[in-house]
Amino acid sequence: MSGQVMPCSPKEIGALFLFEKLEPEQLGRLCAAGRVELFQPGPVYTEGEPATCFYVMLEGTVVLSRRVAGDDVEVTRTSQTGVYAGAMQAYLGDRVRQVYNNSMRVTEPTRFFVLPADTFSDIMQDWFPMAVHLLEGLFWGSKSTQAAIGQRERLLALGSLSAGLTHELNNPAAAAVRATSTLRERVAKMRHKLAVIAESPFSREQLAGLIEIQERTAERVAKAPALSPLEASDREDVLSDWLDDHGMDNGWQLAPTFVQAGLDVDWLEQVAAAVDDEILPNAVGWLNYTVETELLMNEIDDSTSRISHLVDAAKQYSQLDRAPFREVDVHELLDSTLMMLSGKIGQDIRVVKEYDQTLPPVPAYPAELNQVWTNLIDNAVCAMQDGDGAGHGTLTVRTARDHEQVLVEFGDTGSGIAPEIKDRIFDPFFTTKPVGQGTGLGLDISWRIVVNKHHGSMRVESVPGDTRFQVLLPLTAEAPASPEAPESTQSTQSTEETV
Repeated sequence: MSGQVMPCSPKEIGALFLFEKLEPEQLGRLCAAGRVELFQPGPVYTEGEPATCFYVMLEGTVVLSRRVAGDDVEVTRTSQTGVYAGAMQAYLGDRVRQVYNNSMRVTEPTRFFVLPADTFSDIMQDWFPMAVHLLEGLFWGSKSTQAAIGQRERLLALGSLSAGLTHELNNPAAAAVRATSTLRERVAKMRHKLAVIAESPFSREQLAGLIEIQERTAERVAKAPALSPLEASDREDVLSDWLDDHGMDNGWQLAPTFVQAGLDVDWLEQVAAAVDDEILPNAVGWLNYTVETELLMNEIDDSTSRISHLVDAAKQYSQLDRAPFREVDVHELLDSTLMMLSGKIGQDIRVVKEYDQTLPPVPAYPAELNQVWTNLIDNAVCAMQDGDGAGHGTLTVRTARDHEQVLVEFGDTGSGIAPEIKDRIFDPFFTTKPVGQGTGLGLDISWRIVVNKHHGSMRVESVPGDTRFQVLLPLTAEAPASPEAPESTQSTQSTEETV
């Protein structure tokens, strides 16, 4: 939008804090190369357009806004003379994308000193070559530092996840090894007991009946009900008494196994009816090995299934062999991240899932959203840790629909965020964690992934005992032209607004 061109006064622009140290000849060059324009209330330029001009406000009121999830969010409103915006990085030339990183409008008739971007670049190079070199070094150095520390943040997260995954895999793997070793012993004893039974004077019908009982026993083990400790104890007493009454001195050892398998006195009576009294102990012992074998195989099955689920979760978390941008179920991403972080969360932090199962798929970069979930869950867990590093509290993960967006909320019952630092938590390198435990880039990376790459938004609400980080993602988005979207940082954006 163009305004009404007005005369440029070197004296007036020389009074601005940007130009107060310039010589009269320099002020004359600025007035000759630039212009003063009067803009009526309305837009001056729009975010994303080529950055063609550098604006310095002489009088009026200016408002800067950014586009977030389809909405214009106001970030600055000021009437301070001399504030500036627009093509502030023109001196970097084609090395950066020269577009307006915000939208500017005025709410009353407002005068600007307007300098074309190429002229602004030439003047900076001519008048302040050392300053330009310093600014270039600061700009690229900051980006390099952020990239390096961002990579370290990812490596730290990967190390934490690897340690947690190793711990989680070790438990079922060790259980499977123990169960396999015990199973080998039980099978050997079963063979020995079978040999003893074979040498006994069994009739063909008795042996067939015993084998039938064995088959039905294996079926009952698979359908054994879950019992409370009190119920299990009562049943063990009953079975132990029955076994003692039938001449088995080790009944107290057999009873817990039979109860775990869902077997009762009626089952023992069927065994007693199928064999003679003198071989009943051997028959019950043989069936005990059958029960133990089934229980051990169930344990091995549970352990290997757990390992398989963990591997699936790791694959889901890393998004291996999947398109970088696609429609995803946020609940699958959340579940895989929670499973990967289960070791870090620990047993003393209760995880509550409040999922809206009616949510549709979301177009997204799933691997990067998993990184966001990781950062937010990690922060929530740290907020609930006491001085000894032990976590206590409740982590609530909630999803819901918010108009045309999906809301993903992470709530914790930790100490909360102090009001004086709430506005700084998304700043790069700002952290409240002890030295060596945080880089201050977790939330900055999350912000850039959500806001810049997914055109969503992030917000936080916090009081002691109730902190909620909310991520809003649009339900509709166009597929990117390339797998990688342009990188930009929140810190860079903030310096490109009015200062």
